[in-house]
Amino acid sequence: MYRYDEFDHAFVSGRVEQFRDQVTRRLSGELAEDAFKPLRLMNGVYLQLHAYMLRVAIPYGTLNSRQMRILAHIARKYDRGYGHFTTRQNIQYNWPKLSDTPDILAELASVEMHALQTSGNCIRNVTADHFAGAAADEVADPRPYAEILRQWSSVHPEFSFLPRKFKIAVTGAERDRAAIQVHDIGLHLKKNDKGEIGFAVYVGGGQGRTPMIAKKIRDFLPEEDLLSYTTAIMRVYNLHGRRDNKYKARIKILVHETGAEELARQVDAEFAQLKNTELKLPDADIQAITTYFALPPLTERPEGWASLAGWKKADPDFARWVQQNVQPHKHPDYGMVTISLKPIGGIPGDASDSQMDAIADLAEEYAFDEIRISHEQNVIFPHVALADLEPLYRGLVAQGLATANAGLITDIIACPGLDYCALANARSIPLAQEISNRFGNPDKQAEIGELKIKISGCINACGHHHVGHIGLLGVEKKGAELYQITLGGSGDENTSIGEIIGRGFEPEKVTDAVETIVNTYLGLRKDSSEIFLDAYRRVGPQPFKDALYGGSAQEAA
Repeated sequence: MYRYDEFDHAFVSGRVEQFRDQVTRRLSGELAEDAFKPLRLMNGVYLQLHAYMLRVAIPYGTLNSRQMRILAHIARKYDRGYGHFTTRQNIQYNWPKLSDTPDILAELASVEMHALQTSGNCIRNVTADHFAGAAADEVADPRPYAEILRQWSSVHPEFSFLPRKFKIAVTGAERDRAAIQVHDIGLHLKKNDKGEIGFAVYVGGGQGRTPMIAKKIRDFLPEEDLLSYTTAIMRVYNLHGRRDNKYKARIKILVHETGAEELARQVDAEFAQLKNTELKLPDADIQAITTYFALPPLTERPEGWASLAGWKKADPDFARWVQQNVQPHKHPDYGMVTISLKPIGGIPGDASDSQMDAIADLAEEYAFDEIRISHEQNVIFPHVALADLEPLYRGLVAQGLATANAGLITDIIACPGLDYCALANARSIPLAQEISNRFGNPDKQAEIGELKIKISGCINACGHHHVGHIGLLGVEKKGAELYQITLGGSGDENTSIGEIIGRGFEPEKVTDAVETIVNTYLGLRKDSSEIFLDAYRRVGPQPFKDALYGGSAQEAA
């Protein structure tokens, strides 16, 4: 992973002291809230329903044990003993005192972390495939390019006050695990016929009030042109993006109103002026940053295959966990492990201070001190020898972190919702817990197979409900909470926006509705290998509408 140099250390420390002065002036009354708000947002501090919230960046979801221990320490000392990992590969603390936030930022800086650009109309945390560097289907590790973009975009004077927030995602694999087509810019690493590295460039994706799938505007961008072409996109957006209406300010609206072809023409015209300037990436710089992301020393561990077979035979629970939470690594003697932060009946994405400390210890012992956070709100150990899976599993069991549900119906994505967020219309957490409890039986989950439920407490879609196989959106109607259901969404390489299935459901009826949808799917799938999404795409929404609303067109409207 990237290590701070002397400039990075001085820059982040300087920003901490600057914010410390701003907080002091706010607490003394010298700064009014209206004047302080943009300053705190630049440092990741929000004001939510009950308290301030601090959002900490985890660039492209990569961190080490030392950093995880500081996150645990902050949860213990400054919060209520837990943190919440988000769909942007960040962590949020929901209860810090404003007076403590400069000290928190100083402690983060001591392990090369910060909260810069986790809010505001700027380029936010650049996200990436959580299996980056380890996946067998990878063309190249996307994280060096994400780091290049992070360095370029940090406090960029031209792009710090954009029409609206801006999100970039990068993937380097055949399977898109970074949801690049629902980002403002999505970059897909690929090789051309000559074997050269470059990017397919997607622009204008996003969820929220107006969900849209990004348009591909360039099929192959050479890696040396990454910054100049991205700058060209940003300049076109900064110039033409709407500033009169925040609901129409994202680049997806500009792409929609201008047309992808015309937008690409404007970007190409700007790119022509930038292509051979100082923004052109020298190969030496690319290689220098790439060396930070070299694979750990993965020695041959062939004994793991025999050991694994014996362990699985002896312990069905361990076998289930390996089946669901361990994916093949590019090295045959290793696996990529998903540590589920979705215990049955738990709060999706939450981890206690003791769990974070345990994750740090286990990563040091079994995972080459490398940890990832996925946009699905789970923790990943990307490099674990098969020979170490059983002792790792035992360590996870002791901390309540061995739930074998990655990709299953209880692996629910959910935003904090109305329990915390000032923007929310409805609660997400209790609904996620209720659904998790309803479908918690391991055999039932296995029978259902891959099914992604995603829940948002408001139209801003922080829970990614638009791209859930089953999406649940909390809305307010006549002063009461109501949940709208969408079906058929997906955030992978075949991205789709879910279809609204009909009228909404009251909170106490949502889980029953989800069960009706699941039972309908089980009754119509071809066989046990046809997952929910494929079955839905085959048969369409009508069987599910009939099951939910009794075939009444008025009810389903």
